[in-house]
Amino acid sequence: MIDFTLDTAAIAVPFQKALTRLEEIRFADALWARRPDVWTDDAATQAKIANRLGWLNAIEFVRPHLARLRAFADAVRQEAFTDVVLLGMGGSSLAPEVMRRVIRVAPGRPRFRVLDSVDPDAVRNAMANAGTSLFLLASKSGSTIEPNVMAAEAQRRLREADIAPWGSRFVAITDESTPAHHRAQAEQFRDIFINPSDIGGRYSALSFFGMVPAALMGIDLEALLTRASAMADACRVPVPLANPGLALGAFMGAAALAGRDKLTLLVPEPLESFGLWVEQLVAESTGKEGKGVIPIAGECPDALFGPDRAVVAVHVGDEAPRGVERAAAAGVPLIRITLPDALALGAEFFRWEVATATAGLLVGINPFDEPNVQQAKNATGALLETYAAQQRLPMPEPHARIEGALLTLSNPAQERLSSADALAFLRGASPGDYVGLLAYLPPDDPTFADACTGARGAIGTRTSCATMFGYGPRYLHSTGQLHKGGPNTGIFIIVTAEVDEDLPIPGEPFSFFVLEMAQAIGDFQSLDRTGRRALHMHLPRRDPGLLAHVIEALACHS
Repeated sequence: MIDFTLDTAAIAVPFQKALTRLEEIRFADALWARRPDVWTDDAATQAKIANRLGWLNAIEFVRPHLARLRAFADAVRQEAFTDVVLLGMGGSSLAPEVMRRVIRVAPGRPRFRVLDSVDPDAVRNAMANAGTSLFLLASKSGSTIEPNVMAAEAQRRLREADIAPWGSRFVAITDESTPAHHRAQAEQFRDIFINPSDIGGRYSALSFFGMVPAALMGIDLEALLTRASAMADACRVPVPLANPGLALGAFMGAAALAGRDKLTLLVPEPLESFGLWVEQLVAESTGKEGKGVIPIAGECPDALFGPDRAVVAVHVGDEAPRGVERAAAAGVPLIRITLPDALALGAEFFRWEVATATAGLLVGINPFDEPNVQQAKNATGALLETYAAQQRLPMPEPHARIEGALLTLSNPAQERLSSADALAFLRGASPGDYVGLLAYLPPDDPTFADACTGARGAIGTRTSCATMFGYGPRYLHSTGQLHKGGPNTGIFIIVTAEVDEDLPIPGEPFSFFVLEMAQAIGDFQSLDRTGRRALHMHLPRRDPGLLAHVIEALACHS
């Protein structure tokens, strides 16, 4: 299956070295034999990797369940549900969100929503039709705070709507014997889908975490898995350059080792959301130990292709992504992948999983752990304990104010700026850096989406750096690992804004907005402690115009 072309002139030597290494260690054979020793000599790490390779056989796991999945989805369709709402984060939600946007929900099926935000406005919007909704509680561990508090609110609304038993409106997707599994049994959920525990969250797209939502959307699972299976077969080919997964992984790893670690994904507009999934897979898998491949997706069309870039351009049929010819003209290392149609998404999930495992080997890290993710969780937990005791979150004294917006710098940012004002924050950007705009705002608000897109463009123009964008807390389960564990070349702007109307969380001493703020402040503290340059921008109101104005001020002062 040769469905890609390569232009690697700018990284010819490291790319050839990568191919040679993969061939010498017979990596394709070792991967499929599940040999963790190819990644590391450390016995403890090998044991951890061995328990994360179930994704290689996810297709074989799912196939015997296709009849059950179809019957389940057909039964849901025949009932009076208006909505299906998936409650999940990171690997439990991003693949379904991509399939929803790219392949779309089939006619006659309930509307499909993904709630991966604790923003009060987002929660209210997703649960507007709670009385006629089916809720998917998707969590590998079953202990992640976000889906659990979302589920608590959904349960409250079902009871208010006199739905009894309320568990009949819930479905769980989780691992064996997790808190979610036990809860689903005790509270008599409508159905429970138990995933293999050796499939990590971000590698779970082709398991129950992706296929249960796909079935509910009315997606042709057989066609999706047939494409994925063909890709899996192609990824067994021992010759790296003829293996679509290994070739992409060699490209990613070689580019990063050559200083071109900003892996820039260019896709046609219908495939734009695919970047959300790629970002999580690549960033969380490779961003650790001061190393990493930095995925850049959804960037503005006029972004500069500097010497730190490598480009993956995905064509769908005859539709080419914007910017690809400009990248080719700039001499940037470039791989072009051609998809026949949207159902090839299943194959792409598998290709990129193999590629990321391959790139991790070449970069010299374990691509199946996430050692820095717990930092922000711990910081959030400490802040929520403080709130429970004092009924307030500790907010540091801001370093600058502009039209009511409070700007606070991390210690490394203060050191970089010396005596300069906080409005000069972007002046701290250097060639080879990237800028992350991280917004704790409702992800389904188009006015804020436009403002954030404009802000990202202004930042890129001002700094000439690659830019990354993420909604919080979604990014904490996606690119957050890279931000704190990857190379210290990121500078981060965390945006929060006062909410017009908060929403209490049933059974908790804090609200959704307090949780959202605790996650934002906790991540700011974590970035500070790991030596990252960061700015916390807190807006006095939810005003896209004010956000644009403050970003403009940052650009003008830098």
